[in-house]
Amino acid sequence: MSKKKMLGSQVKQLLAGVSDHGIAHLLEVETDLVQTTILLGEAIEKLGVNFLDLHASLTAQEEQISQIMASCSIPPINAQRLTEIQTDISLHINNAVISLQFQDLTNQLISRTVQRSAGLRELLNTLDVVGDIIPHDGEIEEISGLLSDIADKLEKQSVDLKSLLRKTVNQQDLGSGDIELF
Repeated sequence: MSKKKMLGSQVKQLLAGVSDHGIAHLLEVETDLVQTTILLGEAIEKLGVNFLDLHASLTAQEEQISQIMASCSIPPINAQRLTEIQTDISLHINNAVISLQFQDLTNQLISRTVQRSAGLRELLNTLDVVGDIIPHDGEIEEISGLLSDIADKLEKQSVDLKSLLRKTVNQQDLGSGDIELF
């Protein structure tokens, strides 16, 4: 086989290999991210339920303490301190439940990462598809021109992908206000 034929064949093989391996790895990344989202959702849901159950138990305890305080002679300073502690506990539990809402932010980031991965898979698929048009026996100038066209097409797809995806993630309606990251 001449050097011309070898070059075209090697370029096609390279592009197909990069495409195949890259797509396979990106599919694994996407699968891992989806599983991470599911696990995160389940963990946040369980934490939320546990915090609400804890809050209900503490509320019952507070009611019991209030009844004891009403029926017994407790020094006013102790009664005041118990009331302060009850208020602090309620505040901390409410803040913990509100903090769990970070799940929305992480879901947005993971979703955006999956979209980027899917876009990269499309780019790699382009390598495979356009690599098929490279002739085995093409001249070096012809192959060089085709590679330049491929690079231009990949650049355009990359720019389109960047403009499609948002740069920020937003969380609204948190008890403490709106949050914007990145």
